[in-house]
Amino acid sequence: MAEPMNPLAGVSGPGKYAVRTDKLSMGSTAYGEGVETSAIKSGAPLSTTPDQRPMPAAEVRDAAMQAPVTELFAPTQRPDSPITAGIDMGPGAGSSALMMAKSTEKTSDILEKMLPFDSDGTIAILYQQAVARGD
Repeated sequence: MAEPMNPLAGVSGPGKYAVRTDKLSMGSTAYGEGVETSAIKSGAPLSTTPDQRPMPAAEVRDAAMQAPVTELFAPTQRPDSPITAGIDMGPGAGSSALMMAKSTEKTSDILEKMLPFDSDGTIAILYQQAVARGD
């Protein structure tokens, strides 16, 4: 088992120079230190990370050039999916299926932060409208 990393050594390097922190020894196991961790680690195999190599820019460009472009008025490629899928109305999964965090900040609070940078009064008008709506 690898020795613990020196905390003064800094961050682990990229790719083949990386040091796996999940294989570090626990140091002293006196008085039961590390027993629980060893039990947890023996309960299931640790995951392995596949080798990920970036694609050269030329290959990315070539792949993008060869990718088929769907025309604007082409027939749907998902005939079983309703057009309202992803929005909170009509049939299909709602916006929760997108797993995006919804903002808890009010629109008026966001606009208020922008007021000092409003050069033509547009943000001030939007801010007043948002406050009037209670938004």
